[in-house]
Amino acid sequence: MNAMIFAAGLGTRLKPLTDIMPKAMVPINGKPLIQILIERLKAIGVTEIVVNVHHFAQQIIDFINANNSFGINITFSDETQQLLETGGGLKKAAQLFSNNHPILVHNVDILSNADLLCLYNNAPSTTLLVSQRPTQRYLLFDHANRLVGWTNIATGEIKSPYPDIKASYPELKKYAFSGIQIFYPSLLPLMSDWHGKFSIIDFYLSICHKTPILCHLDPQLQLLDVGKLDTIKKAEDFLQKYPILTH
Repeated sequence: MNAMIFAAGLGTRLKPLTDIMPKAMVPINGKPLIQILIERLKAIGVTEIVVNVHHFAQQIIDFINANNSFGINITFSDETQQLLETGGGLKKAAQLFSNNHPILVHNVDILSNADLLCLYNNAPSTTLLVSQRPTQRYLLFDHANRLVGWTNIATGEIKSPYPDIKASYPELKKYAFSGIQIFYPSLLPLMSDWHGKFSIIDFYLSICHKTPILCHLDPQLQLLDVGKLDTIKKAEDFLQKYPILTH
């Protein structure tokens, strides 16, 4: 079972902590975010992990090596020369796995109670974990839970391969992306014309009319983005409430 951890971000919203460490190394109840996630992934049967690194990259590498890669195969996708964003980062990292199995892709700063193993085992193609939480930016899905667009409800902006999406899909579902997804490497050939840094969502929007990009809605999903200083305490409480995340 494969997994990728997005850990290359600058973590600017977590300053001044990220002036001396990467976001992935920010401790929650004494344990770095990346350790919390690695241990959770290992517990559900993940045997290969690729971690992309950029900001204070060596701190992450040294920490994982010092812990003997937590007993599984962990490699690093080096983005120290250039941040590749989610799409470019995933494209580069996907080449490092020893097999073509689906990849559970997880942001390092996301805590959730999601059943990741169930998500992995029941994703027939590339699948995005979504929820109905309020936000300004939503992914748009049709009645069959296929991605058809994206919108910013604050500005009215819509991105879609369908010229008149509202006419084509009068009953659109608006869901918020969780930062967790199952990526199928069979999509990699479709990335051949995408180079350098790019958004994985922009890539999905460019191909969703040709190949299914699905969503999985979890009505019970509880999610916390550890992105700001005031979320550190919330994260500590979250782990107390959902101890499965640290066992």
